[in-house]
Amino acid sequence: MTDEEAIARAKAAQSRTASLVCAGAAILWVLAQWLGPGLGLPGHYAILIDLAALAAFFWAMVVTYRIWRKPPAKQGQSKQG
Repeated sequence: MTDEEAIARAKAAQSRTASLVCAGAAILWVLAQWLGPGLGLPGHYAILIDLAALAAFFWAMVVTYRIWRKPPAKQGQSKQG
């Protein structure tokens, strides 16, 4: 496996993780907003759920930005020079 392939696989894995966190946070947030009033949860739990979802979205955004900014490996060049 070349360096380019390894970097591409690492970026793909990080992208999948970020997308799963984003989708999972959205689904859990919607479910919590829908189930919360039915279960009689107080309003401050809704705020905690909102903050947790925002934290997950922010983390996914930071990971995505880092993937986007990571330069691709140049073919034929060593890492030292």
